[in-house]
Amino acid sequence: MKKHTSAPLLAITDLHVSVEGKEILKGLSLIIHEGEIHAIMGPNGSGKSTLVSTLMGHPKYTVISGSAQFRGQDLLAMEPNERACAGLFLAFQYPKEIAGVTLRNFLFAAYEAQHKARDPEHKKMSPIKFKKLLEERMKALKMDTAFAERFLNQGFSGGEKKKAEILQMHLLSPLLSLLDETDSGLDVDALRIVAEGVNALRTDTFSAVIVTHYARILEYIAPDFVHVMVGGKIVESGGAAFAKKLEEGGYEKYEQASVRLELE
Repeated sequence: MKKHTSAPLLAITDLHVSVEGKEILKGLSLIIHEGEIHAIMGPNGSGKSTLVSTLMGHPKYTVISGSAQFRGQDLLAMEPNERACAGLFLAFQYPKEIAGVTLRNFLFAAYEAQHKARDPEHKKMSPIKFKKLLEERMKALKMDTAFAERFLNQGFSGGEKKKAEILQMHLLSPLLSLLDETDSGLDVDALRIVAEGVNALRTDTFSAVIVTHYARILEYIAPDFVHVMVGGKIVESGGAAFAKKLEEGGYEKYEQASVRLELE
């Protein structure tokens, strides 16, 4: 296994999080280094989406205790926009529709905000150059470039919405991408295109957390680590082959063990 001499990109320690007074994450710890792809699998209600939403700063989620350090900084002390500017990105399970804002205008504003935050000397790209860049990226994802002039996600199919999320990831070049069940609701062709979009970004510095219920997306994106999450904790981890084992064996034995621990 690869040994790391540098500090982790993300270090989560004993994280406890509640939603509307109910504790969902119950002491979760996870270390992610630069260049790693981690997959988090588990049954519905195990806390997978709670984890990524908490990391991104969703106000619905209350941190009870624990810590999350991103590039050595206290991630939990940052506002959501500060987390995004620091290099964190969340691809939503259910992308929102925004009336009156075109996909192109939305992405142009996000692109400029991100690059300005990372580099104060950044010079604004001309709308014409951005249009060319955007269309190149859309074609790579097999997206109709006409979608750039439509209101964000309005009238988009489930697959087009997920492609738009990956398109945003391509343009923003985040340091750590959180993909919250990006594979849900996709047919085989759309799943492959989305996976190819993720794989196109893979370098020694591209890092991601893929949250999924099923292993099918991991047939296209080979993770470095696979974790099973049950009862608000990571209860077992393995390599890429572990995903297949989970798909075949299911989560029942982990859920039963979690219940036993709760009762003790």
